Amino acid sequence: MVFSLLSSSPHFYFPRKPTNLILPIRCSAAYSAASSSSSSSSPSPPVSTTTSGSSVQFDLKTYWTTLIAEINQKLDEAIPIRYPERIYEAMRYSVLDVGAKRAPPVMCVAACELFGGNRLAAFPTACALEMVHAASLIHDDLPCMDDDPSRRGKPSNHTIFGVDMAILAGDALFPLGFRHIVSHTPSDLVPEPRLLRVIAEIARAVGSTGMAAGQFLDLEGGPNSIEYVQEKKFGEMGELSAVCGGLLAGAEDDEVERLRRYGRAVGVLYQVVDDIIEEKSKREEDSERKGKGKNYARLYGIEKAMKVAEELRTKAKKELDGFEEYGETAVPLYSFVDYAVDRGFSVAKSS
Repeated sequence: MVFSLLSSSPHFYFPRKPTNLILPIRCSAAYSAASSSSSSSSPSPPVSTTTSGSSVQFDLKTYWTTLIAEINQKLDEAIPIRYPERIYEAMRYSVLDVGAKRAPPVMCVAACELFGGNRLAAFPTACALEMVHAASLIHDDLPCMDDDPSRRGKPSNHTIFGVDMAILAGDALFPLGFRHIVSHTPSDLVPEPRLLRVIAEIARAVGSTGMAAGQFLDLEGGPNSIEYVQEKKFGEMGELSAVCGGLLAGAEDDEVERLRRYGRAVGVLYQVVDDIIEEKSKREEDSERKGKGKNYARLYGIEKAMKVAEELRTKAKKELDGFEEYGETAVPLYSFVDYAVDRGFSVAKSS
């Protein structure tokens, strides 16, 4: 089975030295203030990214870590410990993991800001996306699924709380995400029809034709199913994050579809690069991974995986080129594409 999203291209490149072109980024007043504050105390070097053929420098690390701090606070407030305490403890263990990069909520906010949306309008959905993401990882790690005893260098949820509590925690996080969107999104910033589209989008992505289908084929499909597995298990989360941000800000239908293709490509790209890193590490350490999940680099080889990653990077940026009229507000989304490959900095605290 061959899917156009994961076809190969002849070249793969690593970071190039940037030109001296530096554009001012005005994603939001909140970001500008945070960036100025951060640069005065602990400056972080801008990351070079290519937009429509031009090399641009953008401080993605400050943008990302500033959003992480806000999102972490809101997630902590969204999941207080209450009865039954054990389930909430299990939920918080995964959602509030300091090793989480918060890529889905950050992409959601960036997509919302692309169209001039207020990040306050995006935060409830951004938090819900992180809940959905955490729930999917809890279930993926279960012994009957990918059978991973650890996640981000820490014991998996079921390793700490048991399989029964892990299943319940994941089950509880999905509807909590929906409830959080409905109860916390400012009605003066997001009209109800947009909110309904966001909720429908999340339901579609996690359902039997989305992430669940990807997990099914990860368990039951043959080697040739890996393209579909990657697209559904990982591409869906990226697609969902970008689309929800656009919907919240009132993007037109053709713009939403462009975001859909962009997010899907970035989601798969991130996982393909993860597979490459994992396979290289395995070769260096001469060790074996215990989990059951499929690995693109292990199945097809590192060289082909690198070619696939380059095509995905090109595809994602090509979709963003269609947002040229929005100018520099698209730069964070461009930067995510390069970060997915280059991993030039760490945004998560070490556990």
